[in-house]
Amino acid sequence: MKVEEIITDRIVKLLEAGTVPWHKPWANRQTGSDAFPRNAVTKRHYRGINVFILGSQSYGSPCWLTYKEALALGGHVKAGEHGSPIVFWKWLSREIEKPDGSIDEKNFPMLRYYTVFNAEQTEGCRLPADTKDAATPEPTFNPIEACEAIYANMPNRPRLEHGATTAITRGHRFEAYYTAGSDTVVMPRREAFDSPEFYYSVLFHELTHSTGASHRLNRPTLNQAVKFGDTNYSKEEIVAEMGASFLAGNTGIEQVTLNNSVSYLNSWIRVLKGDAKLVIVAAAAAQKAADYILNRNAQETACALAA
Repeated sequence: MKVEEIITDRIVKLLEAGTVPWHKPWANRQTGSDAFPRNAVTKRHYRGINVFILGSQSYGSPCWLTYKEALALGGHVKAGEHGSPIVFWKWLSREIEKPDGSIDEKNFPMLRYYTVFNAEQTEGCRLPADTKDAATPEPTFNPIEACEAIYANMPNRPRLEHGATTAITRGHRFEAYYTAGSDTVVMPRREAFDSPEFYYSVLFHELTHSTGASHRLNRPTLNQAVKFGDTNYSKEEIVAEMGASFLAGNTGIEQVTLNNSVSYLNSWIRVLKGDAKLVIVAAAAAQKAADYILNRNAQETACALAA
C-alpha cells in the first residue's frame, strides 16, 4: 500500500468512527504551542497532516516517540499497543543522462512514513523535562449548575470517572465512553474540553447510552450491538445524540449541542435513508432515556406534552 493510501485510510477510519480529525471537543487543551503533538526527545512539533493524525487520538500527553527512542530512554512500548503512522518528505537524487551524454543530477521528493507511539503507550521511559513555560496558566472549568444537577439527580446512575488511564476497546485513552460491564461512564478531564457546554453535551450522550443497560431500560440497540457500523450500533448512536439534545435543551445549552450533534449525525444519513421509521423510533427511545435520566414518569411526560 502506498504511503498516501495508508494515511488516507487512517483518516477515513477516524471519520467512520465519528471522529473529525481536525476537531474534537477535548484534546491537550493548553495555551500556546505545547497543545500541538511533538516529539518527546527533540521537542520538535509535528506539522501538516501529522498534527491531525496524532492530535485526534485524545491521549493526555502531546509527546510521541518511536520504538527505538523508547528503548534509548530506558523504557519500552507496552504490549498490545499500536503505533500511528506519520509522514515526511525525503529528497532523493537520480542521475539522468542527457542527449549529449553528460550526466545531470535531479532531486525529487518521495513521501515516506514511520511509526510513533504516544508517551502513554510506553513504560519506564526517562522523558526529558517538559519545556512548557511555568507561567502558562492551567486550563480551568466553570461548571454549569443546571447541567451538574442532571447527573447528580439521575436515579440509579452509573459511576462517573474522569481522565481514566487504562486502555479501552476503542484503542484510545482519555476517550468518552460508557461500558456496561462496570456500568461506568468515562470522560476526559473537564478542563480538557473546549467549553463547559461541550463537556456536558458529551456527558449527556454517554448518560443516554447508560440508560440502555439491562438493569435500566434494557434497550436492544445497546445490548445487541455487535460492532461499529451494524444496524443496532447506528441506531444506538442516534438515540444517544437525540437524548443528549433533549437533555441539553432542558438545561439551556441546546444551541451549542445542536451544532455539534448535526455534524455528528451527518455520518448516519445513509442509515436514516435506509429506514424511514428509524428517526421516529430513535426519537421515542431518546425521549424515554431522557425521561429516565430526569426521573420523569410516563404520566408526567404526557402532561408536559399536552401543556
